[in-house]
Amino acid sequence: MNAKETLELISKNWCNINDLMKLTGLSKSSALRLKRKIKEHLNYELHTVDLPMNIVVDYLKIDINYLKKLTTRKEESNENNKWNEKRIHKKRLHSW
Repeated sequence: MNAKETLELISKNWCNINDLMKLTGLSKSSALRLKRKIKEHLNYELHTVDLPMNIVVDYLKIDINYLKKLTTRKEESNENNKWNEKRIHKKRLHSW
């Protein structure tokens, strides 16, 4: 999972077991154990199947600012590559 996909996933309000598996790379049984562990750390009782995403992000110590920087850098890099490709293509056309 890349930074952009992770940011999209954690932008959801609720984290289901499949989301937790994607974020952690754990199997379903391990993700269920982790989910139970996260619920135990809460100071209140949840009456839902899913976990609040902000709690999951905090528990997993996901650095959102770092992911945003990575995404921005990748986008800038892609734009530079496109610009360079256009430049190279123009040079090739002129050299014929």
